Amino acid sequence: QGQLAESGGGSVEAGESLTLSCAASGDTLGYYAVGWFRQSPGKERAIVAAVSRPGGGKYYTEDVKGRFTISRDNTKNLVYLQMNSLTPDDSAVYYCAAGRHIDSLRQGAIDYWGQGTQVTVSL
Repeated sequence: QGQLAESGGGSVEAGESLTLSCAASGDTLGYYAVGWFRQSPGKERAIVAAVSRPGGGKYYTEDVKGRFTISRDNTKNLVYLQMNSLTPDDSAVYYCAAGRHIDSLRQGAIDYWGQGTQVTVSL
């Protein structure tokens, strides 16, 4: 049984950057599409970015497009989310998740979830 673990969250000021990492154990991330989701108090968990299996494409929601970049390093079994120009609206718990395809992730068909990492952006 695979597990995912996020790291890299923290507290920053508006305009600053953070890079989140998603590490897999017990399975190989290269077999999966991987997405980053976020959830803030009172809101549902929602996808913000996803990357398909190696050689495929990427997906971003409109509110992060141009600011966030998802990437994967299959040699290290890691997926990253580079977040630039952060705003207080980006404050949330960020989760990584693995699934068969980007569309699977968008539809909530998730094979593995991580435990989440908190990102707090202040003015």
